[in-house]
Amino acid sequence: MIDALEPCGRGVRPRADAPVTHVAQRLLGCSISHAGVTVRITETEAYGGADDPGAHTYRGRTARNASMFGPTGHAYVYFTYGMHHALNLVCAPVGTGHGVLIRAGEVVDGIDVARERRGSVADRDLARGPGRLAQALALTREHDGLSLEGPEPQLLLQAGAPVEVFSTGPRVGVSGPGGDGVAFPWRYWIPDDRYVSTYRPAKPRRARGEA
Repeated sequence: MIDALEPCGRGVRPRADAPVTHVAQRLLGCSISHAGVTVRITETEAYGGADDPGAHTYRGRTARNASMFGPTGHAYVYFTYGMHHALNLVCAPVGTGHGVLIRAGEVVDGIDVARERRGSVADRDLARGPGRLAQALALTREHDGLSLEGPEPQLLLQAGAPVEVFSTGPRVGVSGPGGDGVAFPWRYWIPDDRYVSTYRPAKPRRARGEA
């Protein structure tokens, strides 16, 4: 099988011709670095653009999700729930709108810097969840569109040994198809890894006017 990652500057980036699910699986065990902190990736979620009702890009391009329609090897950073940011890596050809959410990981370098950013939390919780991970890496909307390319990229992805055994299941916080695990069981994680986030099913949305 062709590796879902390819060399890029000092590190690697997703291959544009690799299925988004393969990229999400291959990112497990890789490391992502920004602003003095490096995180080993333990959990990811794949999102498939116009074919995926759970994707931000399902209904087309907007000012918010424009980076997801760009070339592979860029970041899509969004603000959610009015509380935190989340990091996605764009993959697939330009205009496709595919990406992988980096859900959780372990801080393996720059742990003191991550502690300053995250406050008084256990080391296990420094990057265990997408909002925590983005905060540990100091990523905000101003970093939306960052490239993995170049001799000194601000955002650096480095390959780890492929994780041969991984678990898969429904994505977190996605209601309807994609969150129930029937059509899109596209969350991937390293089994028994203490740095994987806690799964929480999405809450059903109430119809307008429903009490």
